[in-house]
Amino acid sequence: MNDHDDNSSNNSGNRPFADILETRLHRRQVLKGGLAVAATGFFAGPAVAQAFGRDDRGRTPWQRNPRNRGLINFTPVAIADGSGPNPGISPDYQYDIILPWGDPLEPGGPAYSWPPTAADQALQLGIGHDGMWFFPMIHEHGRRFGWDEDRENNPWRGRALAFGQGNDHGVLCLNHEFGGNDHVLGKPVPESLEDVRASQHAHGVSVVEIRKGHGRDNRWQPVRSRLSRRIHVNTPVNFSGPAAGHPLLQTPNGNIPLGTVNNCANGYTPWGTYLTCEENFNGYFGTEDPAWTPNESQQRYGFLNTGFGYGWHLFDKRFDLADPDYRNEENRFGWIVEIDPFDPTRIPVKRTALGRTKHEGATVHVDDYGRVVVYSGDDQTFDYIYKFVSADNWRAMRARGESPLDHGTLYVARFGDDGNGEWLELSMNIPALAARFADMGELLVNTRIAADIVGATPMDRPEWVTVGADDKVYCALTNNSRRSVADGPNPLAPNPDGHIIRWSETSGFAGTTFAWDIFLIAEDTHADDREDTFSDPDGLWADPDGRLFIETDGGQKKGLNNQLLVADINSGELRRLFTGVSGCEVTGIAVTPDRRTLFVNIQHPGDGDPNQTNFPLLNAAPDGVTIPRDATVVITRRDGGIIGA
Repeated sequence: MNDHDDNSSNNSGNRPFADILETRLHRRQVLKGGLAVAATGFFAGPAVAQAFGRDDRGRTPWQRNPRNRGLINFTPVAIADGSGPNPGISPDYQYDIILPWGDPLEPGGPAYSWPPTAADQALQLGIGHDGMWFFPMIHEHGRRFGWDEDRENNPWRGRALAFGQGNDHGVLCLNHEFGGNDHVLGKPVPESLEDVRASQHAHGVSVVEIRKGHGRDNRWQPVRSRLSRRIHVNTPVNFSGPAAGHPLLQTPNGNIPLGTVNNCANGYTPWGTYLTCEENFNGYFGTEDPAWTPNESQQRYGFLNTGFGYGWHLFDKRFDLADPDYRNEENRFGWIVEIDPFDPTRIPVKRTALGRTKHEGATVHVDDYGRVVVYSGDDQTFDYIYKFVSADNWRAMRARGESPLDHGTLYVARFGDDGNGEWLELSMNIPALAARFADMGELLVNTRIAADIVGATPMDRPEWVTVGADDKVYCALTNNSRRSVADGPNPLAPNPDGHIIRWSETSGFAGTTFAWDIFLIAEDTHADDREDTFSDPDGLWADPDGRLFIETDGGQKKGLNNQLLVADINSGELRRLFTGVSGCEVTGIAVTPDRRTLFVNIQHPGDGDPNQTNFPLLNAAPDGVTIPRDATVVITRRDGGIIGA
């Protein structure tokens, strides 16, 4: 977790979600043996309770039908085994390590060396492994194919599964969120444009074709491929949607749009493309000009003259906030970017209709009418949760040559005291927004300001969003220590350890009303007698059987490293599947179509300090010399079964 995530730039005065929880939540309403809040006691009426699958007696599906039990049967990682310089894993599982930072993107590329040159780093895996997704290769009659559109929103159905293909061969799209100068360059400040380029090329996205071996060497490995490529800060990109071509995306210099940065969480579409999300993009800009002060938009997005210390502006004027030739360059970042894993000739596209925020994920769900619904959190204290709904059935739109991500309606969430909520439209149809912005392009460049104006609910660092097997939407709220201290009945003010909220779309996924409750409060897992303790939920992924995979990023209790846990959304059972290494974050999640292989990432192991860990080398003790490297962990059950079971 970065300190800047805890620094709010929201001065709107909108009612914080903390106040709403103070009105409705009481510690005794949390089921101490599980993770859910009793809906019949938490909400105003039975209609909301029924939205969460409870009958008129307040019973969950698990309570009504005990056969729903048993989703999670593995032996959890004990607290005693979840710390130190090496990963820990359930004894029922095993892991392998692939794709470390600095390795060649494909065989024959430049080998790892530290610190990297800019030219080598552009052909190597980046640092800061984060969100990712696996796109299976499907083989028929000696040919290989990519994504199968017939699978729509369900990545474990369709031709890949029917033919038994795609489970050992595919394209992994992998985000590279960040890497500090000390870690990447071995120095605190860049000393040349070469240093800056090396740092820039360590960020972005890797598209890498990987395949599982057979026989004695059955490890996953990258293979030579025309598909494998790096997309980084200096890669050409295009803009589409309502803000494309807008003056706020043009610079006096006339330089073409380049790059993507701080690529955190992710998503994927039913037509087989990858969505990468630009989060803390503001930290890469800075200036040495003491007269520079942020304008309203820059202030709302957290721009500072010092940035986060990368120093790119010292040698690359694109990132100098005071350089008049590059005015508006900062507006080109903060978007959701679409990448085609199977066509390297297609330039990445920034989809402006989805808004400009510090995006934490782009979870795509297809509703009953074939419209795509995209959920995204804005990861900063007291910021918001967003939803985009396409204008029409995605197949019909694509048949007309339209992107479903360019045409539709963007909303922001407002949560009510009574357990209900509404999605507030962000468009020029809203009089207050039409009075503030000249056009939709200006509104989207300033999405945060638009959300302030309509009265969205400030949240506790909204992170990943996922749609569960119960059709409920789950969102991780990592933490918020900046809240005023509460009394006994209010366990969430301050909220240093985070919680998970969920909601049911009561008027359909494309609708504007929802009912919400609290699925989990991390603080309630910290009792001395609980082995399933955790803090700071971050990454989320829900499988089709009713499991919720939870990854953490923050100070865990009882000496634990950050971790991956699995929850049963029906019973509330929670078990620890995997723990990372000292100083790391556990993040990113992807599965093969048969769900028998799980990919997760170890980010910033040891915070780059070789005295904490030498990961991915698995030494008994760190040697203080070998630089730790981000890498992907491949997890399988020893019996070959479904992950999480």
